[in-house]
Amino acid sequence: MALETSFSGKRAIEIVGITYRQLDYWARTDLVRPSVADARGSGTRRSYSYTDLLKLKVIKALLDAGLRLETVRKVFAYIEDDLGQDVESANLVIHGTTPVLARSGEELIDLVQRGQGVLNVLPLAGIRDEVEAKIIELPSVAGEAGSPEASHG
Repeated sequence: MALETSFSGKRAIEIVGITYRQLDYWARTDLVRPSVADARGSGTRRSYSYTDLLKLKVIKALLDAGLRLETVRKVFAYIEDDLGQDVESANLVIHGTTPVLARSGEELIDLVQRGQGVLNVLPLAGIRDEVEAKIIELPSVAGEAGSPEASHG
């Protein structure tokens, strides 16, 4: 699939479904810094990569599932440090406000058999599909940095 290679802050919030205030706060507190171009004072603009959008979408999904931002930071740090590029092969199982990482179907079944209460399963592979669908759905912005010929996936 051919996708843009960089996205303005405005485009990022439209694609991910967050507010500018969230995006700004997460950048200023190093949760997700824009990897293409960071703001360097008044008048400069942040530019986010496709991977940045995936990270932002995962964070939003975790917050939407009821986790506190402090917990999301810990979960996200673990996912990046321990899974790296393998993040899409895992699922997060959220029991109340406790996130559990499930790396295989067998582990997930075991968690469900031993657990009580409602579980919210967040398949991380679906995050990429959601972001790509939103990119395609929204009209391109003239002057947006990046090459439409760039391929991801």
